[in-house]
Amino acid sequence: MPGRYGRAGAAALGVVAVLALLPGCGRADPGDRSVQGLLDRRAAAVLDRDERGFLADVDPSAGRLRARQREVLRNLADVPFSSWEYQLTGTGGFEPAPGEGRRLAVRVRLSYRLGGHDAGPATADQRLTLAERGGRWYIAAEHPAGDGPEPLWEQGRVATVRGGRSLVLGVGQDRRRLRDIARAADRAVPAVDAAWRGPWARRVVVLVPRSPAEMAELLGDPPGSYRGIAAVTTGRTGGTPGSGPADRVIVNPDAYGILGEAGQDVVLTHETTHVATRAHTSPATPLWLSEGFADWAGYRGTERPAARIAPGLAGEAAAGRTPEALPDDEDFAFTGDAGRLARAYEAGWLACRMIAEEWGEETLVSFYRAVGEAGPDRSRALESALRERLGLGPDAFTARWRAYVTERLG
Repeated sequence: MPGRYGRAGAAALGVVAVLALLPGCGRADPGDRSVQGLLDRRAAAVLDRDERGFLADVDPSAGRLRARQREVLRNLADVPFSSWEYQLTGTGGFEPAPGEGRRLAVRVRLSYRLGGHDAGPATADQRLTLAERGGRWYIAAEHPAGDGPEPLWEQGRVATVRGGRSLVLGVGQDRRRLRDIARAADRAVPAVDAAWRGPWARRVVVLVPRSPAEMAELLGDPPGSYRGIAAVTTGRTGGTPGSGPADRVIVNPDAYGILGEAGQDVVLTHETTHVATRAHTSPATPLWLSEGFADWAGYRGTERPAARIAPGLAGEAAAGRTPEALPDDEDFAFTGDAGRLARAYEAGWLACRMIAEEWGEETLVSFYRAVGEAGPDRSRALESALRERLGLGPDAFTARWRAYVTERLG
């Protein structure tokens, strides 16, 4: 989900990139069993770090592809996978190929887990072209990702650092920096646990790409999308705590790197809060609540005055321009005005801080859960949670929040 320090991107990363559907894809084919066997052998080779086995099913005549496949396998050598599986999800029609054999377009779903961290799998849909050689199928081509996400190991050799409650994977980063991030992530986990007070995995996976542009590639977005954004969190909302798809915190090495230790702690606590609250966040949850709660958890226990945490709103309040309403989801768009974006996060943070101060931290947590679990109708879910947990209707809550902003910042 969007965050003051990031937004959700694609939840799963794969080895082979995505291609527009090839002609004829989706028709059943009698060779499915042999193709699945090929995929099973490759999956076993990844887990065994067996380069010869991994390349055995790559077209011997595709020299460039074989070199790239060898490079990718070596890039992920240090990544602690506990599972790696391919499922054949569709096949296309046969196409004549130059020389012997035929060509076949296939659709594949990759599922993998990181040992000790992923309760649920990361998944990715993939497209391959197979070529028949001597009555046997070989992988002849992998296809460009287009606008889809790119896996970290496609960007270079992955270095791995294991923290007490964290796993940090980086490309183009020295291990000292990755260890520092792991220590910050380890501090974030108990901070989030103290704020959220509910079941969650109590561990976090952090990806550190080489640059902001490569961060955008990991999320399937254009270069420059995350300039100035210190981190984002990926994942899918809803589900049973601890059993949903894998979450990832992705760090922008430039924006994160210019922060001091306190700022880095706030960033990773904010993003780890999204991991913890994921199962209780739904389309009914407004961004002012999900992002405000994450900021509240991030700043909880700090001694910074409100005006330093919310300078944008402080300036507006000092000029007599207290906002009329809580921010809409559109106010959190990264592509919009930077000042508007900052004020949206500040407004959400102040709303959650107000609830925690005036009704108690436990009520804030129960309010968050109540909104996310009340059903798909956002206005009804929000009004129901406000009345049941806080004893206020939407208009009265907004008026109370406006008065709080004036009192704290005016």
